[in-house]
Amino acid sequence: MLASIIEFSLRQRVIVIVCAILILFFGTYSFINTPVDAFPDISPTQVKIILKLPGSSPEEMENNIVRPLELELLGLKGQKSLRSVSKYSISDITIDFDDSVDIYLARNIVNERLASVMKDLPVGVEGGMAPIVTPLSDIFMFTIDGNITEIEKRQLLDFVIRPQLRMISGVADVNSIGGFSKAFVIVPDFNDMARLGVSISDLEAAVRVNLRNSGAGRVDRDGETFLVKIQTASLSLEDIGKITVSTNLGHLHIKDFAKVISQSRTRLGFVTKDGIGETTEGLVLSLKEANTKEIIAQVYQKLEELKPFLPNGVFINVFYDRSEFTQKAIATVSKTLIEAIVLIIITLFLFLGNLRASVAVGVILPLSLSVAFIFIKLNNLTLNLMSLGGLIIAIGMLIDSAVVVVENAFETLSANTKTTKLHAIYRSCKEIAVSVVSGVVIIIVFFVPILTLQGLEGKMFRPLAQSIVYALLGTLVLSITIIPVVSSLVLKATPHSETFLTRFLNKIYAPLLDFFVHNPKKVILGAFVFLIASLSLFPFVGKNFMPALDEGDVVLSVETTPSISLDQSRDLMLNIESAIKKHVKEVKTIVARTGSDELGLDLGGLNQTDTFISFIPKKEWSVKTKDELLDKILDALKDFKGINFSFTQPIEMRISEMLTGVRGDLAVKIFGDDISALNELSFQIAQALKGIKGSSEVLTMLNEGVNYLYVTPNKEAMANVGITSDEFSKFLKSALEGLIVDVIPTGISRTPVMIRQESDFASSITKIKSLALTSKYGVLVPITSIAKIEEVDGPVSIVREDSMRMSVVRSNVVGRDLNSFVEEAKKVISHNIKLPPSYYITYGGQFENQQRANKRLSTVIPLSILAIFFILFFTFKSIPLALLILLNIPFAVTGGLIALFVVGEYISVPASVGFIALFGIAVLNGVVMIGYFKELLLQGKSIEECVLLGTKRRLRPVLMTACIAGLGLIPLLFTHSVGSEVQKPLAIVVLGGLVTSSALTLLLLPPMFMLIAKKIKIV
Repeated sequence: MLASIIEFSLRQRVIVIVCAILILFFGTYSFINTPVDAFPDISPTQVKIILKLPGSSPEEMENNIVRPLELELLGLKGQKSLRSVSKYSISDITIDFDDSVDIYLARNIVNERLASVMKDLPVGVEGGMAPIVTPLSDIFMFTIDGNITEIEKRQLLDFVIRPQLRMISGVADVNSIGGFSKAFVIVPDFNDMARLGVSISDLEAAVRVNLRNSGAGRVDRDGETFLVKIQTASLSLEDIGKITVSTNLGHLHIKDFAKVISQSRTRLGFVTKDGIGETTEGLVLSLKEANTKEIIAQVYQKLEELKPFLPNGVFINVFYDRSEFTQKAIATVSKTLIEAIVLIIITLFLFLGNLRASVAVGVILPLSLSVAFIFIKLNNLTLNLMSLGGLIIAIGMLIDSAVVVVENAFETLSANTKTTKLHAIYRSCKEIAVSVVSGVVIIIVFFVPILTLQGLEGKMFRPLAQSIVYALLGTLVLSITIIPVVSSLVLKATPHSETFLTRFLNKIYAPLLDFFVHNPKKVILGAFVFLIASLSLFPFVGKNFMPALDEGDVVLSVETTPSISLDQSRDLMLNIESAIKKHVKEVKTIVARTGSDELGLDLGGLNQTDTFISFIPKKEWSVKTKDELLDKILDALKDFKGINFSFTQPIEMRISEMLTGVRGDLAVKIFGDDISALNELSFQIAQALKGIKGSSEVLTMLNEGVNYLYVTPNKEAMANVGITSDEFSKFLKSALEGLIVDVIPTGISRTPVMIRQESDFASSITKIKSLALTSKYGVLVPITSIAKIEEVDGPVSIVREDSMRMSVVRSNVVGRDLNSFVEEAKKVISHNIKLPPSYYITYGGQFENQQRANKRLSTVIPLSILAIFFILFFTFKSIPLALLILLNIPFAVTGGLIALFVVGEYISVPASVGFIALFGIAVLNGVVMIGYFKELLLQGKSIEECVLLGTKRRLRPVLMTACIAGLGLIPLLFTHSVGSEVQKPLAIVVLGGLVTSSALTLLLLPPMFMLIAKKIKIV
């Protein structure tokens, strides 16, 4: 069959060339039109529910909202986990599904269950399902700066900018953070209300009925219809003050016992910038699987269009743009790809010494890459660090098969000028077709384990393996179609002449080969001693999930005492920002957001701040490394005592939260019922982790110390004075949080109308205890006479996972591999921490992904090797020869291990991918060498003659394969641009392994083949 394909290609060269041109055309089209992103979409199928109940404590949110929802939502089809966080006034419930579940199906399932339980939740619950976003949807952030008030900034964002940006295709929502949300506030005088006999319910009812416009029907006149509208809604502060309230004393106006002013709603967070003051932030969220680059381009365009509509002196300042990181990452791999291609072309010429032969081989690169781009486009993948990185890895392997085909054709033409060129090329290609095809198939099979990875590691690295497989499939076809055709067009039947490089290498290789061939037992014994010694390094090479990727910007997480007030927290953050700006000149912009956002996607207390820090260009830094710069920032903050500081990065932060709901390399989860016990266990575990070498930024949630003022009504006393529980709750809420009565349109915006005391009223517990409310008898009743008021400590938040309360201790790991750190942590915790009955611990974070990846690879790789054994057996019809070729694998491993050990890198998922790529190259070289030995035996040559002649003729292709594969990865070793951290371990493994596997192929395989051939009949 292969011979027929080669023959057809050589007979129909025009058709083959036209097909090649079409491949280039569609490949270029696919490359231009494929979406570009920094990473593959690694988000799970996830549905979030955000529910708010203003004024409720975390325990009330848990009991009244989370527990009923858990009963409905646990056990959904395809559900993997259900976790929740309850804080003051808000709960965030997250449901993760299997990747096989469609996001829209998952949302429909959740929505059905949510609808059935919403009717049983307390009155006043707001919210529902969050937009279809992923943890990596934060793609664009900006602040609104200028000489207008914070209320005006927030209105500008909410009612001008946000609606326009939400119109962009692919934008899920625009989150509003910080600023002041405008409200019309009725500030009652409770003494006057009591004197006049007005209750809060009376006031609420009067306002509500007077804020409604309605229609009365229509009336005809002279053949025309008029629609009748009853215009009763009040649209100004003055109008609201004139609303009438009916009492026993007659009809009163609100202005008779209350002020009506314009203020802001109660705030759950704020945004500060550069230590100067507060600002308002907009955060653009992308839909799942949306094209980030296109969205951000349209966002910039829309913001430019909005400039004429902004007030004078107001500016939109962008401080985070995901596309900048994407462009840098893509530029890194693109530059590396170009450098690799240049190095490979130079290497081809040095080995072949013939420009025509180099061109014949080089043709396969653009064609194979075009095939890969076509398949990437057809499978709706993106061009990202992983998919393009896979093509860098594949370059050497793409060239391998073409090198073998062209080199053999070149040798055949040079050795025999009497045969016609087409016949010589046909014969030479037919001669090695089986070896070439089986070699490429073997490499593809080796990448199957990567395609089977699950979870985050699967989504991250599958595109890498897919792009390699697509390119190799192209190579598989092109090697027996276009390469023979190009060879027939460009190669000439010239006398054979070796290049200087091949003569030099032969001069070194000949005596070594002679020694190895004539001392096979000593050589084999020495080789196996080396193998065992090298593999003994495995326990000393650290294990990690994935190297940290430098995103450029950093996020400084700040955590203070849970009882801190909003004003104190704001002043603290302004001081922190000022200290950083003063002492660290490399800092360009600081934007800090504290507390919760408008959509509830990022729950935080007033004691929790994410500080986004961007830097000036690296060439302008006064320090050499980013670690030094981070140390400089911490040094600037040394005077801020009792505050937890930790560093992360925008994408890294979201990935960590996506995995376990928390951030960190290691997350120790403690499950139990009692919050105090969980807090104590968390503290003990945190102290234990701090004592382990390599621990960094060990943090546990500061989950106690929030001051609560419990107000417990005496129902009997309330009944005696004619006050209902509903009236009591409304009264207290109107005095503090504010009781929202309705929302009215005010121009382009909508403004809530609420009843609330002056903003400084809630600043004093004494004032709260002095409150008095009006009974139905018109009597002023002190709150202390009908309710008990006491101060207690309570939790900041309540975290649950799969219906159990949970606390988390997180730790990053520095200067040590993650695997050994976790193993030691498990031993220390097991030895020192005594858990109460029914309490238990699990381990998550990045470690969890590493364990899952290791488990999967340890199962699938042996199966792949077994499959490759059968391929080799059917190719050579010999079990000993198949095993001999597979011997390349352990020797390739030794080189990779030694390289990792020497350089100080860890075994990680990228390194594992490097080993897999290395196995394919090593086995391919073995196939080429053994296949040629067998071909010479079939020609009637002696065993020794086969080995000596075969190794001499295969020296060049074997070394070319190794050099091309290695040189293609060398640029990865020396680049320090964005994304290089992921590729570097892979390159180190392949380069190290190529040395040992090539040595095995050239020096150990020949004598071992001789021993086997002398004892067993090969052909």
